[in-house]
Amino acid sequence: MSLKWTDSLDIALELLEAHPEVDPESVSFTDLYNWIMALEAFDDDPKHCGERILEAVQQCWIEER
Repeated sequence: MSLKWTDSLDIALELLEAHPEVDPESVSFTDLYNWIMALEAFDDDPKHCGERILEAVQQCWIEER
């Protein structure tokens, strides 16, 4: 399964697994973007990301944590 920018919850779950020690509320959007891009399952156009997408992923991560 490949992850797209619209898969906020699935991305958040992958980030939770990859960075269990991190408080998602303290992560900058720059770091969040880079960590998403580094996920093995992530496969989408980097240019399709915006602040609203990053906010959605961060919110899902906060809720799942």
